[in-house]
Amino acid sequence: MKKVGLVGGTSWVSTIDYYKFINEGVNKKLGGLQFAECLIYSLNFGDIQEKTWPNSYELVLNACLSLQKSGVDAIVLCANTAHMHADKIEKEIDVPLIHIGTETAKAIAQEKITTVGLLGTSFSMEMDFYKDRLKSFGLNVLIPESQESRNYIQQVLKQELGKGIINPESKENYIKIANELIGRGAEGIILGCTEIPLLINQSDFDVPVFDTTKIHSDAIVSFMLA
Repeated sequence: MKKVGLVGGTSWVSTIDYYKFINEGVNKKLGGLQFAECLIYSLNFGDIQEKTWPNSYELVLNACLSLQKSGVDAIVLCANTAHMHADKIEKEIDVPLIHIGTETAKAIAQEKITTVGLLGTSFSMEMDFYKDRLKSFGLNVLIPESQESRNYIQQVLKQELGKGIINPESKENYIKIANELIGRGAEGIILGCTEIPLLINQSDFDVPVFDTTKIHSDAIVSFMLA
């Protein structure tokens, strides 16, 4: 089994899901008491919030380098937004980085759809790093049109989901925003922040829903056992 290093804590709530999904995935393949060999570097999310995501490159890179020194065979960034630094980090590390955008695009391709709606942090929706990765696979990416909707998604992620708070009203509003994307032609919805699956999931929609936390975790398991 290959050993994977996880850069987590962004937030700790979704890092727990990564740990759960990866261990369950390994055990499903190997059985018995076989589970994942992995290391977690859990960042203090408060440090990132203080610096802001665009200015957090050194924090994320140092976590990756620390994991690399520990002998891991690959690095995982356990947050979609952290991938704004992925291209630079890949140039600084000597092991593969399992990219959440790449793995999500592969999963979408299997559904044979071309237009998807993206829900995520304001950084993932409004900056190009994530959308461009999806577009490189031939996908057309839609985001909520109104700044108010994008700000609302960000607010819920920061004030509620990142703390493990589940609010039924927020769920209703997220579903409404996603349905607006579907109304504009989205054939599927990307849950493009690793906390969003805590709030909404496939059972809330008739179109395919892409849970990036689960997709990423499955790809990590495949790498570990390849």
